[in-house]
Amino acid sequence: MNPGLRIVREPPVLEVVIDRPKANAIDAATSRVMGEAFRAFRDDPRYRVAILTGAGDRFFSAGWDLAAASDGESYEADWGPGGFGGFTELEGLNKPVICAVNGIAAGGGFEVVLAADLVLAADTAQFLFPEALLGFPPDTGVVRLPRHIPPVVAKEMLLTGRRMGMEEAARWGLVNQVVPAAELPETARRLARRVCEAAPLATEAILEMIRATSRMGVADAMAHIRAGKVASYRAALDSPDAIEGPRAFAEKRPPRWTGA
Repeated sequence: MNPGLRIVREPPVLEVVIDRPKANAIDAATSRVMGEAFRAFRDDPRYRVAILTGAGDRFFSAGWDLAAASDGESYEADWGPGGFGGFTELEGLNKPVICAVNGIAAGGGFEVVLAADLVLAADTAQFLFPEALLGFPPDTGVVRLPRHIPPVVAKEMLLTGRRMGMEEAARWGLVNQVVPAAELPETARRLARRVCEAAPLATEAILEMIRATSRMGVADAMAHIRAGKVASYRAALDSPDAIEGPRAFAEKRPPRWTGA
């Protein structure tokens, strides 16, 4: 196991901690290990949600390890089965990933945050894309950031490397919640537990439906779903859990999900 990555396996929650002092930067080897961890998370029914965070209190991740780059690692290196950071391009990942942003998320670190399903941040965290000042463009950052915030704000950040604090990030909807740094780990675990209260197949269906239809109009999206092109939607509706949920509600008891 790469010593720069700590993994805490406590089903139904998987915690992945980037631990590469001083800035939790990610080289290709670390990214590949992260990809294997997230692929195993995707494929293991014991796990419902993953939390990704950084060690320490200064950096979530500084992104691509520029020391590795200066040693010859290519920007087009083999980042592993899930793309840079392990899950940003992982096919078929319909389980939620929570980023608990404990500090600066720069470059590829910010790209990882933008790929997450839910984002919690310490009040000391910052977001930035410094790549243009280093001589190259961010790739998925250019694609994702203008879809999250007004394009003029995204272009300013991408073109100038401007830092964004969490008050502004919350205003643009980039984070679900900002908390004091000391409260971040437990806040993330509490959110993960809340996610796990929902039916597993319903959770998977929601994420797949969002990803399959995010660029469609409402009518086209519904036609796409009802035509059976989102397999997890039909699976959730036809599952025993779709009967168990209403029954548990009527009987005033917690549901007993099977995920089958």
